[in-house]
Amino acid sequence: MRCPVFAVLAIAFSATVTAMPASAQLSDILLGPKTLIDRAIEARSSSDLARDNAIVIDVNKVMADLGTIKASTQIYEQRLLITGLFAEGETYRKFEKGVRAVEGVKKLYWHVTYMTDKAKDEAIAAGRMMDWKDVLAFETKAMARLIGTAGIADVNFRVTGDPFGNLYLMGRARSREELKKAISKLGEGDGVKKVYNYALVRL
Repeated sequence: MRCPVFAVLAIAFSATVTAMPASAQLSDILLGPKTLIDRAIEARSSSDLARDNAIVIDVNKVMADLGTIKASTQIYEQRLLITGLFAEGETYRKFEKGVRAVEGVKKLYWHVTYMTDKAKDEAIAAGRMMDWKDVLAFETKAMARLIGTAGIADVNFRVTGDPFGNLYLMGRARSREELKKAISKLGEGDGVKKVYNYALVRL
């Protein structure tokens, strides 16, 4: 009989590969085995992880049908966070409609922005926005602050960044004190404008 941890790891890996087209999964891929192992050993059932993965796959299908990978997903216990930038209004509207039609989502946190390419380029040149590679570094550094802090079980948290300097925290804290500490550590980073807390407190 297979060890439950490896069974969950197989589910997580399979869903990540299946979901590959979404820019959402790139940070997971770059972080490599640690992300998959963390998801396998966190305090959640394999069925709950499977429900999350099914939702992400459905969102990725919406993106694939529209021929875009301009949005990122993060999910925890069927609470879905979507971030991203769209330069085409029609694609933005179709994507939102498609995402809101995905079954099984308990709560949707919609942080997707419509912005023309010209406006985006001007904002990046003026320092009001980060480009994609800087966003990836921004959120990786944010997660590293949690990993390096005693009293924070980083395995239970998800962190996502956006081009405007915002960070989004999802997952589960074991106490209000742990959650406060996690939010505080995220806010300490350079360039952080706001921390959106969507994490739960539960033993």
